[in-house]
Amino acid sequence: MAAAAATTTTGTGSTPAKPGGKRKLLLIGAGVLLLAGGGGAAWMTGVLPRMLHKEEPHAEVKVSTAPVFLDLPDIVANLNAGPRRAAFIKLKAKLELARAEDQATVQAAMPRVLDLFQTYLREMRPDELRGTAGTYRLREELVARTNIAAQPAHVLNVLFTELLVQ
Repeated sequence: MAAAAATTTTGTGSTPAKPGGKRKLLLIGAGVLLLAGGGGAAWMTGVLPRMLHKEEPHAEVKVSTAPVFLDLPDIVANLNAGPRRAAFIKLKAKLELARAEDQATVQAAMPRVLDLFQTYLREMRPDELRGTAGTYRLREELVARTNIAAQPAHVLNVLFTELLVQ
């Protein structure tokens, strides 16, 4: 009887059942999942797109231009220190411009730029300028205000040559 249970009848004869059919199916499914996961990881890390993208050499050569700097006049402003003693900031800076052609535009808008700097600095508290994080926030705000004031021109950075808070 045990031998009869291990055989299956198909039509005219009987053949033994293949043990491990579910195991093979499970191994094939695990292999497919492993390949799909590896492909997804390769795609997300950027390896696969780089391998698939064949880039032809460009005929153009990128010309690196020297940076263009524009000096700002010295700025001295009193800070918003509240009712306690007065606090001042002295600022010497340079503007890094995207193109040399922008220099005339920024120079023409310099009174507006200085006005925006002065009004912003007068509202700052001395606590806001402490540490590198305060200096970084000041730089980002001055870049944004300069780009607004000298609209067609684009300022890349404000470089501090002197920053004194008293």
